[in-house]
Amino acid sequence: MKAPLNIRARLIEIGNAEDDTIDLGDAALTLAAVDRPGVSLDPYRRHFEQLAAGVRDYAQGGAADNLDLQIEALVQVIIRRYGYFGSDAVFEDLDAANLMRVIDHRCGLPVAIGILFIATARAQGWQATGLDFPGRFLIRLDGGGERKIIDPFGGGEGDAPALRAMFKATAGNHVELTPGHFEGMGNRDILLRLQNNIKARLLQRDRFDDAVEVLETMVLIAPARADLWREVGILRARLDHIESAVQALEEHLRLTGADETRYKTSMLLQELRTRLN
Repeated sequence: MKAPLNIRARLIEIGNAEDDTIDLGDAALTLAAVDRPGVSLDPYRRHFEQLAAGVRDYAQGGAADNLDLQIEALVQVIIRRYGYFGSDAVFEDLDAANLMRVIDHRCGLPVAIGILFIATARAQGWQATGLDFPGRFLIRLDGGGERKIIDPFGGGEGDAPALRAMFKATAGNHVELTPGHFEGMGNRDILLRLQNNIKARLLQRDRFDDAVEVLETMVLIAPARADLWREVGILRARLDHIESAVQALEEHLRLTGADETRYKTSMLLQELRTRLN
């Protein structure tokens, strides 16, 4: 893994932390620093502080249980004042999931812009979480006995008809929305979704070495995820990094239970060990 030791150590700290103690914005900046190790994080941390201060000033302390005012403050400051926007053109841009680049250009993937919204909302003490909604990362705000959905990439509140249309476009007309689609994601899962966007685009371009590097950041922040270790092992094997592939697949087996994937992994391990001898 190409990350400097200090960044790697920080990723390991994130991986060892309880999910609800992870500072989502700072963790996303640390992941971004893997590709920009010589760039200071301080200006980007100050930008988070500026966003939080702007929203605090706009809300004037009156939004604790007023979700409409929370949404208005977030949209007015992050989108209107600071100029963040979503564009379909970013979906093929690797920088669109690097939070440092997103802050530089004020444009990024839904999950990257969503992290800015979540971190800024939480800085006010508001209850904000990400939603793993099909086709679009959304945010749920909770307060005053109600819930509201924000679509940061789309510029504001997501109303029911718009969400249903978005869902149908991705899942198909025969599938209906369920309460499960509005369950909140943990901080670690949000970070993994961010990195998964980068990994998927690298794989599409046959950049397997770079994809492995991204996967290695993912297992550092989520070391208990057996599926990620298996993916690391398979890609390392494809690159003929046999010894490290074996190590990753052994970790997958250590973490997983008895299922079909375990059997297939065991067979692959047997083949790779034969190649080592």
